[in-house]
Amino acid sequence: MAEGKKCSPGGVFSHLEMLEAQAHEASVKQEEMKQQEEKLDRLKARVEELRLRRDELRAKVDLQQKGQHEKGGVVSDPAQPSAQAALERRIRSVKDMLQIFYLTGISGKLTKRGVCFCISTAFEGTYLDSYYLDMLIKPKVQIYRHSIPIFIPLEQIARKYLETDIRRFLAVLSDHLNAYVGRRYQAEQLQERFPDQIEGTLQSNSLWNLLVFNYNVARGSKTFPFSVRLRYGDLCCSLPTEVVVSSTADAPASLAETAAAHSDLFRCTALHKAFLSINSTEEMGGRAP
Repeated sequence: MAEGKKCSPGGVFSHLEMLEAQAHEASVKQEEMKQQEEKLDRLKARVEELRLRRDELRAKVDLQQKGQHEKGGVVSDPAQPSAQAALERRIRSVKDMLQIFYLTGISGKLTKRGVCFCISTAFEGTYLDSYYLDMLIKPKVQIYRHSIPIFIPLEQIARKYLETDIRRFLAVLSDHLNAYVGRRYQAEQLQERFPDQIEGTLQSNSLWNLLVFNYNVARGSKTFPFSVRLRYGDLCCSLPTEVVVSSTADAPASLAETAAAHSDLFRCTALHKAFLSINSTEEMGGRAP
């Protein structure tokens, strides 16, 4: 009687339906990942196009400024430029910069004291935060007030570039801010999308350049724990430079191979997308740890 129940058609059909549902869900997730990758490729191409356009505009502005300087030298003594002429050249330079940086997420407007810049940040097409810099341009270029987080090395960047190359100063500052919000966004997405896999609380510092957390990978009736430590040595990058993934001391030796595969994913893929890939592999019947 018990044997007949094991082989009943209802049980077989129910199992097949479950397998079909799992296969369909895995297929849907795989298609979503493919669409996300295609969207990312398009965004990267657009970014590269904008960067090329920015470089062309920069070169054009440099030529215009050089021509204006040489032209001015014919009618005036270059060794004794008037304060008014110097101020006008500085204002023209700022206006040119505003046009250039508009293409790279940096906008601004002239104020009575100087210029106010707005640096907009995003990660893979998702708009995140905006930060502001209110700057004086007379008697010299200097920061009047700002909303840059205290842990961003603003003073260090300013000392290096502000008085000699303001365009470079804004570009480097923008790189720092975009990398910072990108790292933070990945960690937030990880905790929001995978709360059942993250064990305990994700630990990080204010700059989000050091992340430590534990996570579980389920395979069949077993759950395998892993610990990960991510360090972002390049503060202008949203991907880690150092990744350490480990399992428990009494774990099977085969887990080392799984940890190495996860480490490679974390090193080259956004954190939440790496987890999507890990889960997709497990659901599609990838090799068990």
